[in-house]
Parts: sequence; C-alpha cells; structure tokens
Amino acid sequence: MPRLQAPDTPAEAIDALFEQQAGRVQALRSSSASERRARLSRLLDGLLARREALLAAFAHDLRKPAVEAELTELVPVVDDIRHAQRHLKRWMRQQRVAPTLMTLGTRARIVYQPRGRCLIIGPWNYPLSTLLGPLVSAVAAGNTAILKPSEFTPTVNAVIAELVAEVFNPQDVVLVQGGVATAQHLLSLPFDHVFFTGSPAVGRAVMAAAAKHLASVTLELGGKSPVIIDASANLKDAAEHLMWGKFVNAGQTCIAPDHVYVHRDVKDRFVSLCCAVLTERFGSDPSASPDLGRMIHSRHAKRVADLLDDAVDRGSQVMAGGAHDADSRWIAPTLLCDVPDDARLSSEEIFGPVLPVMGFGRLDEVIARINAAPKPLALYLWSRDSSVTERVRVETSSGSLCVNLCLLQYAHSNLPFGGVNNSGIGNAHGFYGFRAFSHERSVLNAGPWSALKLMFPPYTAGKGRLSRLLLALVRRT
Repeated sequence: MPRLQAPDTPAEAIDALFEQQAGRVQALRSSSASERRARLSRLLDGLLARREALLAAFAHDLRKPAVEAELTELVPVVDDIRHAQRHLKRWMRQQRVAPTLMTLGTRARIVYQPRGRCLIIGPWNYPLSTLLGPLVSAVAAGNTAILKPSEFTPTVNAVIAELVAEVFNPQDVVLVQGGVATAQHLLSLPFDHVFFTGSPAVGRAVMAAAAKHLASVTLELGGKSPVIIDASANLKDAAEHLMWGKFVNAGQTCIAPDHVYVHRDVKDRFVSLCCAVLTERFGSDPSASPDLGRMIHSRHAKRVADLLDDAVDRGSQVMAGGAHDADSRWIAPTLLCDVPDDARLSSEEIFGPVLPVMGFGRLDEVIARINAAPKPLALYLWSRDSSVTERVRVETSSGSLCVNLCLLQYAHSNLPFGGVNNSGIGNAHGFYGFRAFSHERSVLNAGPWSALKLMFPPYTAGKGRLSRLLLALVRRT
C-alpha cells in the first residue's frame, strides 16, 4: 500500500467551503437534540462500518497493533458519541438562575448556543480520536466544522475523508487535506472557534492567528508529564502501568509519562521490575514484536534517537533498550538512569519510547523541580500515603493528576480533559467538550415590577438613603 501525502487543498476551494457553511449556521442554531443525535448516529454507523479499513490504515501509517488501535482510537470516539447521545438533551436544557439582591424582580437563565463555524486541526499521533472526538462535541453543540488532519497519516486520512463525505453534507462538516500551507490558509479565515491538538510551539501560532479574528480557542497541547513514585508505592503495579502508558503508540502520546522521579530506597527494585515487564511483553528482541508501533516518520525517529544518544554520551546508563534505526522508524523501548540536567532529554519533550528514571530523597525537591518547569498536561503519582497525595495535589499544577494509574483520565467522559498554560487552554470531552463549542449566553427578563426604577434620576436625598441602605444590605449578604 503506497504511502502518499495528499496535496494541499487550493485556497479558493477552502474559501468556497467556508462560505457554504456560513449559510448553515442559523439553521443549526435552532436544531433540536433529536436532530443532532441523528447526525451522531450516522457518524457512529459509518465509523463502525469502516473498522477493518481503519485498523489496516493504522497499521500502515504507524504500524499500530490492531488491539492498540481499537482501544485508543475507535473505543474513545464510540464512547464520546454514545455519551453525547445519552446526555445531549440535558446539556441543551436552559438553566434557570436565581436573582441576586441587586436584580430582585427579574428572571434569569443561561442558554447554550452554537459558536458557529468551527475549525478542528488534528495531530498525527492519534489521527482518528483527536479529530473525531472534538467533532462529536462540535456536532452535539450544533456547529458546522471544517476538519484538517495531519498530513503525516495519509492512509488513515483517506478513510476518515470517505467517512465524513458519506455522513455529512459539506455545508455541515467537511474534511480538507494538506500540509502547512493548507493549515495557514484555514487559520487566516474568521472562524468562530478553533480546536487545535498538537505541540505547544504550534499552539502559540494557532492562538496568534485566532487572535486576529478574536476567535475563541481550545488548545490541547502537551509538555513533559512527570511521574512521582514514593517509597510507599506498589512498585509492581507502578511498573506494569507505566510500561504500558509510556510505550503505547511508541511513546507518541501527549499524556504519556515523560520522566520518572522514584524514591532512592526503591529505585533499583522499580527499575528491575520495569525491565522484567518489558521482556515479558515484548521479548528479548523488541524489534520483532508485533505489539510495538513505530515512529511516525524517520525525521521524528532521528530526533528521538539523537536525544537518546546525547543522554548516553553525557553519562546516562541504559537499563533496557537503547537500540534504534531511524531509517526504519524504530526506537527500542528504553529505560535510562542518571540522566544529567544538561542532557537535551531533560528539557525537551521526548514524545517517543525513551523513559528517564531519576532517584530522589525528599518530596520537597521533586515538587520544586516540577513547579520550576512549564505546567504539564498530566502528573502521575504512585503512593499509598494519603498525605503525600494531598501534598502533590495542593502544591503542584497540571492539566490532570492521576494517582496509581496513568492515561485513563483521557477515557473518563465525565471529567474535563485539558491542559493549563503551556500544556493547553480549555477543556474537552463529554459536557466539557459540548461547552467548549457553545456560547453560554445569559438571558435576563424583566419581571412584573422593577426595583431599579426607584434609583432613576433625579437623585434625591431619599434615593441617597436608599442607596446607602442597599450597600449595607449587599455587604451583609
């Protein structure tokens, strides 16, 4: 199966699609929950009908094992759709709001309106779930959408493009393909909302482009997500979870554990357990394992290989793995110890199957190091000491905090998923995704009488006494 990159979509074709969708915004704004659920049902049916084609496409573009592709790509989207269908009517319901002392006599409510024309830009590491997941929220909220997948997964994109074309009218949802030029032209258009998943560096450019039109944004970014393992931790459980969370999709996961701080008293035991888990899962020759994916392209593989070689050259110890072949997009699952602070691996997001393990003596020093770095998308803690858990929760900041597990927060539809500052802006999934693609509009109606009239000019002495009385009442409430 040839791996061909789709050419850039001509700018005039993109402009025409953007204008077509303008005419649908008003109609979709008044669409009912049943109409939106019907669109989601068609998306679900079309997706499941292409299961085998998608699994073959994931294998071609990322050499992703079928089970892994199903669990990390198909299952999350199907769950997003079913969750939205079950709860959409409640999400769309107007919320009544009690009056305040200043607004006695009025009636207030919050209504959720679609933002309008939306742009969804997806990455290459999870090319289905990170593109269609936000689309589910956009459709549930009653928006139009233009989808722009990464140009590095052309085989997967071809299947998604066929799916979108079959399920949606292009006036509602359409997919356009291409590289940087296509993305830049899309970002030059006055969308009402932009949802971007990718690196913090590109996220800054997306935010700057959106700012020219004052478009709202949701940015799902990344960063170096740390792990803390204290002396009380269940080390076997930690090793089993982390050797999955780190090496699924060849480490190319935005919430993958990036590096591990483990208490010195248990470090050697933890590393030994991790090495045993790797051998048990992938054999003595991981390059022959059918259960390990590949890097997206040789350029990215070389980047990760260079990070690994730089760390080793500076004195890091290879405890497992270490082999690589950038031309074949292969990096062995690798554990490193004693990585010096001046190694590139210590400051750059790895985004590959290399895991540095560092010992620590006091929790204070780990918290200080985490707080000195940009806020991560995720922070993982293994501990059976509730006081340690509380300290980490209170004294650090991250998009999410997971205790004694990893990656599963992405699959929890009732939790907001997103970063903070460098790791992202806004939330997604479930109601939080619906809200991201909605404008929370306040509606205030006058009641049968209005206390405000008592304060209209002319400002008499009596009105002065009334305003002072109101101030005193407000102060006490």
